[in-house]
Amino acid sequence: MAYTLEQLNAASPAEAAAMLDGLYEHTPWIAAKALEQRPFQSLAHLKHLMAQALSQSSQEAQLALIRAHPELAGKAMVSQSLTAESTHEQGKAGLTDCSPEEFARIQQLNADYNAKFGFPFILAVRGPRGAGLNRAQIIETFARRLDNHPDFERAEALRNIHRIAEIRLADKFGAEPVVGNQVWDWHERLAQHSDPGYAEQGQLTVTYLTDAHRACAVRISQTMRDAGFDEVALDAVGNVVGRYRAAPTAQNPKTLMTGSHYDTVRNGGKYDGRLGIFVPVACVQALHQADRRLPFDIEVIAFAEEEGQRYKATFLGSGALIGDFHAEWLDQTDADDVTLRAAMQHAGLCIDDIPKLKRDPSRYLGFVEVHIEQGPVLNELNLPLGVVTSINGSIRYVGEFIGQASHAGTTPMDRRRDAACAAAELALYLEERAAQDGDSVATMGLLQVPSGSINVVPGRCTFSLDLRAPHDSQRDALAGDVLGKLGQIARQRGVAYKLEETMRASAAPSDASWQTRWENAVQSLGLPAFRMPSGAGHDAMKLHEVMPQAMLFVRGENAGISHNPLESTNADDMELAVRAMQRLLEDLATS
Repeated sequence: MAYTLEQLNAASPAEAAAMLDGLYEHTPWIAAKALEQRPFQSLAHLKHLMAQALSQSSQEAQLALIRAHPELAGKAMVSQSLTAESTHEQGKAGLTDCSPEEFARIQQLNADYNAKFGFPFILAVRGPRGAGLNRAQIIETFARRLDNHPDFERAEALRNIHRIAEIRLADKFGAEPVVGNQVWDWHERLAQHSDPGYAEQGQLTVTYLTDAHRACAVRISQTMRDAGFDEVALDAVGNVVGRYRAAPTAQNPKTLMTGSHYDTVRNGGKYDGRLGIFVPVACVQALHQADRRLPFDIEVIAFAEEEGQRYKATFLGSGALIGDFHAEWLDQTDADDVTLRAAMQHAGLCIDDIPKLKRDPSRYLGFVEVHIEQGPVLNELNLPLGVVTSINGSIRYVGEFIGQASHAGTTPMDRRRDAACAAAELALYLEERAAQDGDSVATMGLLQVPSGSINVVPGRCTFSLDLRAPHDSQRDALAGDVLGKLGQIARQRGVAYKLEETMRASAAPSDASWQTRWENAVQSLGLPAFRMPSGAGHDAMKLHEVMPQAMLFVRGENAGISHNPLESTNADDMELAVRAMQRLLEDLATS
């Protein structure tokens, strides 16, 4: 029979320790340390305290925990000396049924990994949904992580240990994340649709108004209908708009808008944008199942375009709702010379209706968005949720240093006008200057020597600059210093330069009252309200121009990587995101 949180809080120290036995392999002190802080508000609270206990321990204690774990398909499994928990997990992953070739491959990986890191490879083989990774996924992950830096891999091993403990804790307390699993499954089904050329390679790419994109709209629409939305429609730019009506007793109810985008970058991940669609859909489903209405409408919008992958215009979906859609965009062409106008007409969208999509902000309470973090911060802190304080403002430039191409062998070092070295010096300055602010970021993402040769001093070097900060004044100060340094480098090195500003986006600070609602929602789950800026742009940036907005971040796995097939989160974190949004809705309904 499963334990309850009430039993754990009321148990004697010895009884409570027995209830948590086996969470961390042969290492009971972690749970014991957390038990000192009873009562627990939730299982999430307990998990956070155990993660804290380990993070505050010595490196020696952390390594001892890692080394207490058995190798995957190793000697302990063969000799049947694994703990009951490890036996169950390795068996569920099929490691007891390896082919001779798979077994030999894993043994070699074990040997190589131990030789490099000095501890066994740790992987939560039950995976992000808890149903179990297959052997191919395990071997692929094993091989990939062999390339990690030792410090990073030690931290990755500890993160996987926490995930193992999380799943074991759920087993003990019968706390399966049923809603999180459903949200996970919705993502998996939506990811079945991908553009030609990518689908055949098992890659996810959904660009604006392709067949795959339109299939996604159909699937999202059906998911909304199944969840109990009162109205579901496709609008004039391809947004899927679902509305759950307020209680009949509500007088002139306003609307809470939420949602995110369903298009992807090329060869991207399954959760960027889409998590912000399915979390509120799950909230509406719970309201519908409870036959419950709130004193406001809920409008969930799956924005058709945010990434700017097929056409140069971005935020087509959310921009149209604030009246930011320009007729000249219709003449843009994609890589196949198809105009935006033709693509919209082919999709059956009524271009003449686009101006009608503009919302009246006075009819709205605000906009909230849930999004995968797309960065490593929450992952490194072992926190499932983070509250966004501001979406960074940004400026982008494309530029070129122009020096003198000359012979690499005959041009003395003090006679060179090397354009690539000028760009390299600027790149290093970006790194140094952005770090001074703590939360500014600066990137030279494009760097190229046109027609370069191995034996020629570069005469030209093209580059890009991407400068971001949580506040416009901070961003502008960063840009001013970078441009000043660029001019100084050019003068000192005797090179010329060209620079063109290609994009400027204002920062979008979260509305204070809405940010507080997210903070209260997270804290109600027994988690700290960790505040953080968003370095990436989101649909909330557009809605920020006309109504209050605030965002909630969900931890990403694999060091928070995004815009990449390795982008991932887990069903437990998805469940917490749904519960946090439910708390926000309750707070709004009673305020």
